[in-house]
Amino acid sequence: MDLDDLRSALAGTAGGGWLAEALDRIAGEPGAVGRLFAAAGRRVGRAPLTAGWSADEAARALLLAALPADLVAERAETLYRFGDAAEKRAVLKALPLLPVGAAAVPLLHDAIRTNDARLVAAAVGPYARHLDRAAWRQAVLKCVFMGLPLAVVDDLDARADAELAVMLGGLVEERRAAGREVAADAVDLLARLTAGAPAGGPAGTDARNEA
Repeated sequence: MDLDDLRSALAGTAGGGWLAEALDRIAGEPGAVGRLFAAAGRRVGRAPLTAGWSADEAARALLLAALPADLVAERAETLYRFGDAAEKRAVLKALPLLPVGAAAVPLLHDAIRTNDARLVAAAVGPYARHLDRAAWRQAVLKCVFMGLPLAVVDDLDARADAELAVMLGGLVEERRAAGREVAADAVDLLARLTAGAPAGGPAGTDARNEA
C-alpha cells in the first residue's frame, strides 16, 4: 500500500472533493494541516477503505505527505502528541509512507507503552523496521500479552530470533502457570523458533543475535 493507492481509493468517495481542496491548501499554507487533519474524520468519513485502512486514515496520510518534506517529521509528531486515538493511529500508519527516516521512532515507543490495542497494532507495522532489536522484541511480547494477532507484526518471521524465543517462552510458561490461555499463533511462533534448538534452550542467544 502506497500513497497512490490511498489516493485512488479515496478518489471516488464523497469526501474526495474536500480532500483535493485540503491538499491544495496545505501546499500553499502548511500551517493549516492541524485543522485539516482534525477535520478529516468528519469530512471523508471513517468507513473501511482498502487493505486495513479507513477513509480518515488514508486522508490523513495524504495530508501529511502534502507537507514540505522538511516539515513532515515535526508536524507528524505534533499531530500525534495532541491527537485523539484515531489521529494517533493515522499518524502511525502513515509513517512508512513519509520522508521521516527514523525520526519518528519515539512515537512508536509511546504507542507501545499504551494499553490501546489499535495503537500497538499500528506501531508494529512496516515502520517498526526502525525499532532496535530489543524494543522490537518487547513490542512483539506486548502484542502477545494483549491478545493481538501476531499477523499485525510486520516482517515477524524474518526478524524473530533466538532471544525472542527465550522471552516468548518465559511469557508462555508464566501465562500457563497462571491458568491463562495462550494464543495459538504465539505457541506456533515459539515452536518455529525453538525447532532444532539444543536441549539447553534456543541456540544462538549470544551477542551475535544483537548484531
